[in-house]
Parts: sequence; C-alpha cells; structure tokens
Amino acid sequence: MEEGLIQQRHQNDIDDPRVTTCVILSTFVAVCSSFSFGCAGGYTSGAESQIMKELDLSIAEFSAFGSFLNLGAALGAFCSGQLAITLGRRRTLWACDLLCIFGWLSIAFAKDVLWLDAGRISLGIGVGLISYVVPVYIAEITPKHVRGAFTSSNQLFQNCGLSLIYFFGTVINWRFLAIIGALPCVIQAIGIYFIPESPRWLAKIGSGKDVEHSLHQLRGRGADVSGESAEIQVMTKRLEEDSKSSFYDMFQKKYRRTLVIGIGLMLIQQLSGAAGVTYYSNTIFRKAGFSETLGSMIFGVFVIPKALLAVIFVDKWGRRPLLLVSAAGMSIGSLLIGVCFTLQVTLVLF
Repeated sequence: MEEGLIQQRHQNDIDDPRVTTCVILSTFVAVCSSFSFGCAGGYTSGAESQIMKELDLSIAEFSAFGSFLNLGAALGAFCSGQLAITLGRRRTLWACDLLCIFGWLSIAFAKDVLWLDAGRISLGIGVGLISYVVPVYIAEITPKHVRGAFTSSNQLFQNCGLSLIYFFGTVINWRFLAIIGALPCVIQAIGIYFIPESPRWLAKIGSGKDVEHSLHQLRGRGADVSGESAEIQVMTKRLEEDSKSSFYDMFQKKYRRTLVIGIGLMLIQQLSGAAGVTYYSNTIFRKAGFSETLGSMIFGVFVIPKALLAVIFVDKWGRRPLLLVSAAGMSIGSLLIGVCFTLQVTLVLF
C-alpha cells in the first residue's frame, strides 16, 4: 500500500498540467502592461533632449519629471495589494490600463510642464500596480513546473519595452513615442475580456464552482482539476487564517530572518543604481563622450538577452543563484561607472 502511495505521488509530480493556449494567451495579455512599464522606464533617456528643447525645461524640471514616475509608483505599490484583493486581478489590470493610457496621452499632448508631470505621476501609479498584479496573476494561473519561466516573462517584456525606447527614442518624436507606449495598455484593456480570472482570487471570495470553471479554461476542458481546485481552496483558507495576525506580529523573533531577506531584496532592487542608469543613460553616454544614438542602441541590444537568461534558467538554477549573480554584476557595473567618471574628472583637472 505504501509503495502504491509513493508511486502515485511520484506520478503526480511527473504528470504536471500541460501548458495550454489559454495560459499562454493570458500571460501575453498580462505582460502587455509590463511592456508599457519598460517604455516608461526608458522614456526619459530617449526623449530628454527633445522635451527640454521643445518645452524649454530646466535640468531641475526635467529631473523632477523623471523622478515623478517613482513617486507615483510608490503610491501605486502601496495600495496594489488591497486593490488586487478587492477588485480581483483582471479589474486591477484594467485600472492599470486606464492610469497608464491617461498618463501616456497626457505626456503626448502636453503643452506645459504641469500636464507633463501629471501624466508622469499617473503613469507611475499604474506602474506601481503593474509591478505587483502582473507577476501575481501569472504565478496564480500557470502550472508549477513552468511558473518561474512564465513569471520571468514579466521582466522580459519590461526589457523589450526598454529596448524599443532605446532603439527609437533618439529618432522618433517624443510625443509619438508616448503614444507608442500607450498601445500595449490598449491591447491589454481589450484582451482582458478574453482571459479568465485568477482561480486563487476566486477561491478567496468563496466561489468554488468559478474556481473549477477558471481552471478548466486554463488547463483544458478535459483536464481533471478537482485536485488542484481542492489544494487552492485549502491554501486560501490557511492564508486567511494567517492574515488575521496583526502588523506587529511580523516583527517577532521567528520572522526576523524572513523580514530582513524580504526588505533586503527590495532595497537591493531599488538602490542598486539600475533605475538611475536606465532613466538617464543618454546623459551618461553624452558626458562620457560617446554617441548617444549608438550607445542607446547597444544598450537596447543587451537588455533583452539578459532578460531571456532569467526566463531560461530560473526554473533550472533557482532564484537565489540568479539573485546573487545579478547583485554582484550590478555592483561591479555601478563601481566601474563611478571609477570611470572619477578618473575623467581627475584627468581634466590635471
């Protein structure tokens, strides 16, 4: 009997649900806004000289315009979790689309710095929501054996958007570039009506039949989803029981290591210097005496392959090795940039 149970468990581990067309389509629709996220990140680099010249902006005004994306993103991220729980994943994605489309169009048709900044803040709020709800939605609809790769497609599409801006930012008018940034959100707003809601969110609101209906769409009509449905509902109830804990319970000694790791990862992501290089790469190339156009194109070539590496290896190597390699690479890169500019200033003085 024990051998039969072990054999059955082993068989269940092997027979993972197949990746259906619905899963691929749903993931594609979700990451459309990630593409817009990438466009937003690289926009200030590609459009800097054009915007400052046409709207007669000072360096301080343009720097404020660039940083307002982070301000809006902080606000969007702060309310993203509760919004995704209250509205569901699909409706939250739709809210992201409205904010991003308004933001891009406000920038595209701006006549002064006020509309420019308002659009950037709106875009930032949408980006803050995207950074949470897109990977959560993808993780909740994909089978376990491909979850890492599919979730990494969020980062891949961000880099595709970034690459597009770097390639064409210096040759396409900044207003038209903003309209291009809005197009993925328009595609997503339409595509949302053709993809299922997250079965985990449906389980949270107590809709058992809807959970199975969503899983049948994602796993195929003939698939046996009863086991997965039961597992999702059990895990959801367990999480709801844990969520009754207060905020201060998080600071208990037993959670200290987990808390430090979680906060540390967020700090590394934001303080690594990646955002500064992304937002102002053209300025860096210009001050280094390198061609902005050529530098942007080279930058655009490299961002997609490095994101593809994560998609390919995340389920093979694991998350921790990739995080360690990425952190080390970013540290070395930031150090080299700093050393190069320090030496440049020193040589000029002498």
